[in-house]
Amino acid sequence: MLNYLWAGMILVGIIFASFTGRMPDITNAALDSSKEAVTLCITMIGVMSFWVGLMEIAAKAGIVKMASRKIRPLIRFLFPLLPDGHPAETHITTNIIANVLGLGWAATPAGLRAMEELGRLEEDRRKGLLPGPARKRGIASNEMCTFLIINISSLQLIPVNVIAYRSQYGSVNPAAIVGPGIAATAVSTLAAVVYCKMMDGKRRI
Repeated sequence: MLNYLWAGMILVGIIFASFTGRMPDITNAALDSSKEAVTLCITMIGVMSFWVGLMEIAAKAGIVKMASRKIRPLIRFLFPLLPDGHPAETHITTNIIANVLGLGWAATPAGLRAMEELGRLEEDRRKGLLPGPARKRGIASNEMCTFLIINISSLQLIPVNVIAYRSQYGSVNPAAIVGPGIAATAVSTLAAVVYCKMMDGKRRI
């Protein structure tokens, strides 16, 4: 749907420019945008390489494991039916930590692995190997829905991507977004947790 929407907008713009004699403007805009896109990619590669490198150092230094132990009570609260020591727990905690630090790109691999493990967990429930309510094949489990909602609404202490964008486009104080970002994502995360617990209670009835 979005592909059709964007293609339609581009086509309408080109047709309008051709009838109003602004085709040179379209050409110049396309070239300038291409240049900005490459420059932005280079900026983002540098920023993300720095933060992902710090995340890797933290993981090898044991900081991520220590943080995982600290937020384990939160994981148990959000995922009460997740068996202790299940492989999904490690991936979920890594994903949450990366999101809190604003490392959305670094959080993606852990998020994908967490969903794979949650899928295997649901399959084991369908086979009767693990206790707990099992959903029909093709229907997301409670844990999957909760993880997806928390992942989307995640609290961010350092919105690295937004800071990089602001820096790229000449912001005087790119990090000024940190305070409003923390406030906004804290509210979104709180709303997500309340919603997940309410829906989880309804599913159990």
